[in-house]
Amino acid sequence: MEYKNIIVKFEERVAVITMNREKALNALNDETIAELQSFFRHHWLDDSFGCVIITGAGKAFVAGADISELAQCDIKKALKKSMLGIYLTKTIENFPKPVIAAVNGFALGGGCELAMACDIRLASEKAKFGQPEVNLGLIPGYGGTQRLARLVGRGKAKQLIFTGEMVDANEAKRIGLADEVYPAEELMTKAMEMAKLINSKAPIAVATAKECINRGLDVNLSAGLEFEKMGFGTIYGTEDAMEGMKAFLEKRGAEFKGK
Repeated sequence: MEYKNIIVKFEERVAVITMNREKALNALNDETIAELQSFFRHHWLDDSFGCVIITGAGKAFVAGADISELAQCDIKKALKKSMLGIYLTKTIENFPKPVIAAVNGFALGGGCELAMACDIRLASEKAKFGQPEVNLGLIPGYGGTQRLARLVGRGKAKQLIFTGEMVDANEAKRIGLADEVYPAEELMTKAMEMAKLINSKAPIAVATAKECINRGLDVNLSAGLEFEKMGFGTIYGTEDAMEGMKAFLEKRGAEFKGK
């Protein structure tokens, strides 16, 4: 499939998506959002890879939404733009395979929201995170008011959104917005290592765990435990579960087939 604003490469069962609007600091315009949505929907049932990495070309991961497009919006267009951004972030969040954000630089506004929709956020020491929409008289529109509070807590999320201030990679890790921080030259190597490690596990188990975690965060503990119970029981119907336990007892490496 041909894309204009993103580069997609497949390497050792890992799909690497590079945001490729370098002159615009990889800002999310409507066309880029549509291309990302197309990739995830097209590959929803694709078993040829087990993990996705999203990163950016140049010095930005994604430096925000495309302001030139935002400036042309009226209320109706703004609602549609927010709907499409939220649809994309929900698609990534619910994608049945793990998605890793390799945040190489600025992750601001829509870029921070894109990173937060991913399952794991690995950051370069050069990364900067923030939701600066108030500087434009706006608020986050692609899920930032909701996901940021869930990741860093209500008070810290309000501070970051109300002030529009950026945080560096180490502060992002301290508050829970980034999971790991690496030297810039090691970021993609570390992201690939993590993706390959995930790929070595039972894919149905990974997908089920992701679904249980995501669904459980939106309900009370009792309901979340019901999701886990059902997922745990369902897993026993897979060949991978039998292979994993048999391999453990036989003291050998498991050979998972995603069945």
